[in-house]
Amino acid sequence: MVELTEERAGEPTSLPLIDIRGLKARDRREVRRVADEIGRAAREIGFFRIIGHGIDLDLVEETYRMAARFFALPDAVKRQYYIGLSSNHRGYVPFTEKGDYPDEVNRSYEAFDLGLDLPQDDPDFLAGNRVLGPNVWPDVDGFKKTVSRYYGQIAACGRLVCSALEMHLGLRPGAMTDHMTKPVSQLRLLHYVRHGDGTDAKSVNMGAHTDYECLTLLHTRNPGLQVMTADDRWIDVPVDPRVFVVNIGDMLEAWSNGLLRSTPHRVLNLSPARFSMPYFVAANHDTEISPFPELLGEGGQSKYAPFTAGDHLERMLVRDFPYLRELRKRDGTSVKNPFEKRMNRSSS
Repeated sequence: MVELTEERAGEPTSLPLIDIRGLKARDRREVRRVADEIGRAAREIGFFRIIGHGIDLDLVEETYRMAARFFALPDAVKRQYYIGLSSNHRGYVPFTEKGDYPDEVNRSYEAFDLGLDLPQDDPDFLAGNRVLGPNVWPDVDGFKKTVSRYYGQIAACGRLVCSALEMHLGLRPGAMTDHMTKPVSQLRLLHYVRHGDGTDAKSVNMGAHTDYECLTLLHTRNPGLQVMTADDRWIDVPVDPRVFVVNIGDMLEAWSNGLLRSTPHRVLNLSPARFSMPYFVAANHDTEISPFPELLGEGGQSKYAPFTAGDHLERMLVRDFPYLRELRKRDGTSVKNPFEKRMNRSSS
């Protein structure tokens, strides 16, 4: 494990950088060694960085170019792909589609949301599932081909990291990944913008939150991402275009009975423009997320009530998207995520 250390407010901080090429080794001892490095990072902070991931970095750059081409289109054209027009939560998320995060200041980003691209006759889609079905593809030359290739590579990497965590936790191979055959995993193409000279450069562009799924794999080329440490301090995530940032999400915290941590994080408004591409590794929609029996510890006590992967994701998306709140005809009450309780006692 390589530790990259930096200083913030006079205190040393570090975020692990792990070479994961050993996960594909024939030597099981090498696979175990890398899996345990990943597992330790997942336990101690819930955030780490990976290199040796095998994802084509030229494809990464081409995907950024596709995103930039789409976001450069006139607003009227982009709104033809508005996510609220989709029956299964796919498409363009405009600047005006703001989530319910009280600490956001000058929040200004747009996005394009995609998922596992299922056929029009998929039975879950036909049954009205809100987060499964075909993608919405904009009429941008090369967009579908490039983004689909990227989705395939990042999804395979996510499964590889999950299989490493199965090994680290002492679970049977496939304990998690067997439940990821038709996942509610999402890819977001994000474009952050800071408008005007008067904007506070330290304002929060995406409020503090945990991710709802099992893992997040993030590629970013710009600073701004901050992670909450175990002692409730915010630290900056170093930027390196060769690496992917990985963090644990809500589903995996519950599945592991709290052994792995779903870590709060936020995005600061540090530059006039910022692109990032988080991929959220999730389980199948109807998978029940409850702690594995092997991880219950002495007394066999579960720290988490069971929930299904799709229900948790859909409930949390209501907080993020006004169009969903309108569809659900909510009474305006804020949606709370129990995995974010640590943020209530943190300081900036």
